[in-house]
Amino acid sequence: MTGNASTLESEPVLSATALQKAYGATPALDGADFEIHAGETVAVMGPSGSGKSTLLHCLAGIVRPDAGVVRYRGQELSAMGDAERSALRREEFGFVFQFGQLVPELTCLENVALPLRLAGARRRDAEQRAARWLERLEVAELGRKRPGEVSGGQGQRVAVARALVAEPRVVFADEPTGALDSLNGERVMQLLSAAARETRAAVVLVTHEARVAAYSDREVVVRDGRTRTNVSADVR
Repeated sequence: MTGNASTLESEPVLSATALQKAYGATPALDGADFEIHAGETVAVMGPSGSGKSTLLHCLAGIVRPDAGVVRYRGQELSAMGDAERSALRREEFGFVFQFGQLVPELTCLENVALPLRLAGARRRDAEQRAARWLERLEVAELGRKRPGEVSGGQGQRVAVARALVAEPRVVFADEPTGALDSLNGERVMQLLSAAARETRAAVVLVTHEARVAAYSDREVVVRDGRTRTNVSADVR
């Protein structure tokens, strides 16, 4: 468990109420609810096709729900314009994907610095901060290598560093260990959990693996587009 319920802020940093989303005639979400507080990690679990990735995309402002409300720090995402939501994803949200999605033409250092550069930081300042995050994720020696020159586990640590370099308020991790062996997956989760705890980031963790969900404070299970909450039994 990464957080402590007694120390959580009273208002959620991110919440969703009665979300509905359909793709054609196929419902992906059918009244889903969600909330997460600063410093909390919530695992979103469910079988394939249950709607968990759609829920993440709605929470991150990537997909607009057909009905229901998503609020970030009290503000409705649907009330924001496209540019405002893009800035939010760039400056206050961080993302870790199953296959890293690093830019192959850039070095690992440049990949980590990219969110800062897009936000207007000077190259030297951005790369200094990126180097510190590579060190925290135990891959400082990879800075000048390109993604194609590192292992899957190393690349995923670089991706975690990129997600955290701007110290976002919310990190969305979509199957972050799905492409890794168990040993590398465990280490990535240990490092992600520790770094998020230090920065008080909320972590929305989409996974189908119980050993990954064990790093969360609680679990939200998505089934047939609806949600229910379980308290995580494991403490890490």
